[in-house]
This record gives sequence, structure tokens and C-alpha cells, in this order.
Amino acid sequence: MIQVPFIAVEGPIGAGKTTLATMLAHRFQYPIVKEIVEENPFLDKFYQNIDEWSFQLEMFFLCNRYKQLEDTGLNFIQQQLPVISDYHIHKNLIFAERTLKGIKRDKYREIYHILTDDLPRPNVILYIRASLDTLMHRINKRGRDFEQDMEVGYMEQLIADYDAGMAFLAEREPATRIITINGDDLDFVEHTEHFEQIAARVQKELNS
Repeated sequence: MIQVPFIAVEGPIGAGKTTLATMLAHRFQYPIVKEIVEENPFLDKFYQNIDEWSFQLEMFFLCNRYKQLEDTGLNFIQQQLPVISDYHIHKNLIFAERTLKGIKRDKYREIYHILTDDLPRPNVILYIRASLDTLMHRINKRGRDFEQDMEVGYMEQLIADYDAGMAFLAEREPATRIITINGDDLDFVEHTEHFEQIAARVQKELNS
């Protein structure tokens, strides 16, 4: 049995991470940590010119998520309180490895490890895995202006990167339980029974 749950919900852009994390936090009555996205001042510029703005974008995300998880460790984990987050800090490397090159990528890796190696890690990860069509449909449906310039090729690579990233976490952090959710078949927003299936799987992991 997991004594102090630290649950992270992960998946590519448009997977529904924040929505599912919020629903689960309400169900289990856990506090939630939400990633900062739209507040990033480099998002619009990034999607218009990835090579030019990726380092600034990724550093902003890294510093903000580091601060959030540092606070999470102090306020929840160290006090033996459960928490749910709509991201895993490893996502920063997934994105950075795709968008950064050369010296900038080397610098980012070094800073990433300095900041994150001693942060608390989730003991349960819900990985929402979905096809390109499903993700693009959800991205278009939510209508964020800065996401409308997103290239399909970038999303295709991101899906593959997430699969590889989850496989890496499963090998590197064997104590972490990864629950893969089929985002094409399970629409936890529109269908209550789909959410109930997911909640039951989470409860089973927490009890086992």
C-alpha cells in the first residue's frame, strides 16, 4: 500500500492532463499542483520560431516547476500529506531534448539535473497516451491562440518522445507505478463511466 500518494498525470499537449488531475484531486480530496503554461511569456514566439525561442521557453518552465515542486516537497511530502500534480518534472527533458541543440541543450541538461535531482518524485504516474488525431482535435477544441501555429510534425515527434520518456522512467524509477490510459478510447470528460474506470485503477494502485 502506498502510504503517502504523490500522483502525477502526464501526456502530450492536448491529452487532458490538467482536467484529469483536477477531477482526481476532487475525487480523492487531494491538494493539486498545476503547471504554469499560459503565463510563459515566450509561448507565442516559440510556436512561431522554435529554434530561436526554445531555450528561453524551457528555462522559464524549468524554473517555475522547480519552485512548485520544491514547495510541494516542503508543504506536502515532508508532512506526509498526499498530493496530485498535472505534470512530472521529467517532461522538461522530453521537450528540451526535442527543441534544443548543441551547447544550449548541454547547458540545459546540466541546469536541469542541478535543480531536480533531489526533488520529490511521484510514486504513481497516469500516462494519457493518445493518437495525433485525438490530440489535435482536443487542441483545436480548447482554442488557445498560441497553439494554433503548432506543426503536425512537432506533435508527431512529441508523441514518440513521450512514449520513450515513459519507458525511461519505468526503467530508471522502478518503484514508480505507471498507469497507461488510452486517451483515444477513454473520454473521461464526456463519459462519467470512463472517469470511474480510471479512478478505480488509481484506487487499486494506492491500495496494493
